[in-house]
Amino acid sequence: MFFPSACKLLRLIARTKVRMAPNITSAPTGVLFEDETLDENATRQTAEQISKEKPKYVRRIVWRNVIIFAYLHLASLYGIYLAITSAKLMTLIFAFALYQCSGLGITAGAHRLWAHRSYKAKWQLRLILTVFNTLAFQDSAIDWARDHRVHHKYSETDADPHNAKRGFFFAHVGWLLCRKHPDVKEKGEGIDMSDLESDPILAFQRKYYIYLMPVICFMLPTVIPVYLWNETWTNAYFIPAILRYTFTLNMTWLVNSAAHLFGGKPYDKFINPAENKSVAIVALGEGWHNYHHVFPWDYKTAELGNYRYNLTTAFIDFFARIGWAYDLKSVSSDMVRRRVERTGDGSHEVWGWGDKDQPQEEKDGAIITHNTKDQ
Repeated sequence: MFFPSACKLLRLIARTKVRMAPNITSAPTGVLFEDETLDENATRQTAEQISKEKPKYVRRIVWRNVIIFAYLHLASLYGIYLAITSAKLMTLIFAFALYQCSGLGITAGAHRLWAHRSYKAKWQLRLILTVFNTLAFQDSAIDWARDHRVHHKYSETDADPHNAKRGFFFAHVGWLLCRKHPDVKEKGEGIDMSDLESDPILAFQRKYYIYLMPVICFMLPTVIPVYLWNETWTNAYFIPAILRYTFTLNMTWLVNSAAHLFGGKPYDKFINPAENKSVAIVALGEGWHNYHHVFPWDYKTAELGNYRYNLTTAFIDFFARIGWAYDLKSVSSDMVRRRVERTGDGSHEVWGWGDKDQPQEEKDGAIITHNTKDQ
């Protein structure tokens, strides 16, 4: 009885791009290196000149998206009620497993592997992560990574897809409810994505995303519980499909919002991202935000490899042991120490390994484990 309305929802959702980019800083053009200085007057004059030249941005709400997200959250509340009152235990376990898999599709896939190139993966692991990424439905991996690279390059400016200066709500979900600022599209066109566009697996996902996403994200999670353990269609639709999807979105959105307001800043006190253990737990290790924004090319996104608060690192390490993940990049303890002791604004921001602005000192000081030839 729910499939007609579900199909209508899928058609609407398929036209809506949902992405999470978990790293926002307060430095418009990047933090500083040890041998650099900041001319505040020149910076202020340049900013004022640019502001005068640009036409005033007018926010335009996308009401279709407002309606879709309102429905998702209301339906999720009903899903919670069903989970408490009538769902089978196997259905709840299945929904939790899908949440973990879809989360890894973002954290280990779109974020650490493809956006930041913090490690490399053989085709088998890339295929798994692509399926998980499609299950997450936060746009194709290529498009997600492009916006995330832009986000790191132009954090806290108009080019930032979810500029934290526009408030908690905007950084959490509001950026998906209105049209992008023109600067986001302009700067996005200047980001080199050839490394991902040349990957046949990612190219296939992007080309057929409109067909793959509804099947993997909504239809299969609904059908499997009904036919494998005789769950009701109502429970199967509202819990493993809708509730799981909406819950995953909010857990990843917390990195955009909560991880920029609450927590310590042991690596760089001049930027917004903070170390937030709670966000790290629910976002599978993405809450160690202050460290990540200082060293975005570290595959752990954290100084320590504590698996309890960084499930994604455990996932990557497992596949490194069997040879499917390799060239894992991390930061030496000496580099971390020098960074912590510095009093300046820090280092230039880069979107990940290989960015044209990444300093040679970082490349020379990086630790690359499980090194092997590209495959």
